[in-house]
Amino acid sequence: MDAIELHGLTMTFARQAAVDNLTLRVREGEVFGLVGPDGAGKSTVMRLLAGLMAPSAGEAWVDGCHTVRDAERLRQRISYMPQRFGLYQDLTVMENIKFYADLYGVSKQARNERIPELLAFSGMTPFADRLARNLSGGMKQKLALACALIHTPRVLLLDEPTNGVDPLSRRDFWRILYKLLAQKVTIFVSTAYLDEAERCDRIALLHKGRLILSGTPDEVKLNMRGVLIEVRCNEPRRLLPLLASDLAPVSAGLFGAKIHLVLNGAPEQALDNVAGLLGNLDGMAEAKVVGPSLEDVFISKIMSLEGDDNG
Repeated sequence: MDAIELHGLTMTFARQAAVDNLTLRVREGEVFGLVGPDGAGKSTVMRLLAGLMAPSAGEAWVDGCHTVRDAERLRQRISYMPQRFGLYQDLTVMENIKFYADLYGVSKQARNERIPELLAFSGMTPFADRLARNLSGGMKQKLALACALIHTPRVLLLDEPTNGVDPLSRRDFWRILYKLLAQKVTIFVSTAYLDEAERCDRIALLHKGRLILSGTPDEVKLNMRGVLIEVRCNEPRRLLPLLASDLAPVSAGLFGAKIHLVLNGAPEQALDNVAGLLGNLDGMAEAKVVGPSLEDVFISKIMSLEGDDNG
């Protein structure tokens, strides 16, 4: 069964499409990632699914509710956690959760059962009396999630929930999300972090409001065009423009202290071409064919699209 359906969803601002004819299906009980850089249209998609805006064209359903016609019923079945969730800095952790319980009309009996569960679930029990303004960034995100879950939603919409959060807190946050799957909550999360996309059951790569690839992370990687060569060297910043100039790769970029080049042709020939050039530029450098990451696929696809647009 599908928890979320988008059919030709389009949102235009001043004649510019922030979301462009987007069609997607999200299965009940899965973690689905909407992946793309800033400006890709992720937040607009989230607001449309939360029923906060009516699309310029197309339709969407969340948990069987039409996002425009059934907007009031929809809000009882979902929780939407925007990038800037409305925590009240002068209230404690407990007071914030109780405020959202009031907002969602959660009964006293239900909240007495749910609040201790949520505090334990998010690891916030020792901080129940701490003011929100005194929490770290990661703890604020955990509190925001607890507030979003107080009424036990069927679908959770998370707009870049770990943006600006340290790596350890990001990992903890994802551990909490995985626990929700046991409660059959569908999680639709947007992120610019491609390593986080690897944690999702399925993903959709978004660029300038358009869907460019979708599937499981492994399925998306199969869409890599060309051969990926990884170069290890002492001066990657110096070598990258030289390699890119001579080899005319599909894409080229720095990955930490390494260079990733995507070349057309057979793997053996591509590797020989790189190795031959490295012999003249840096005899100590090493090159090998490697499997692509989601970042490699995304960069390669974007550069290919922009090349087609410019051509």
